[in-house]
Amino acid sequence: MSEGVRLDKWLWAARFFKTRSLACVAVDRGRVSVNGDRVKPARSVKLGDVLEIDNGSDQWEVDVMGLSDVRGPAPVARNLYEETDVSVARRAAVAENRRLYREPGTTIKGRPTKRDRRELDKL
Repeated sequence: MSEGVRLDKWLWAARFFKTRSLACVAVDRGRVSVNGDRVKPARSVKLGDVLEIDNGSDQWEVDVMGLSDVRGPAPVARNLYEETDVSVARRAAVAENRRLYREPGTTIKGRPTKRDRRELDKL
């Protein structure tokens, strides 16, 4: 398979998306780029390509290290790509911010009373 693999199949096999159709939708919406270019789902991915992937919860920047069009176990899928150092640092910073962010609704217990509503309106 040195000639390449369809982008949507590779994203599915590398476990960035749960289904191939979700991978197709993400590529069509421009959330996946190959070497900085916006592409179509049928684009061939080759060894050494740099992919920028936004799967909704995380943003990845990876180098393609292996090709596969079949979905296998997660440890095998991790061998298909190598995440760049910039991407690792960015995802760690986002995870830390998410951990430190206090959810605004945690202090509210049930439906607000009339007094609580007045206090909220003052803010």
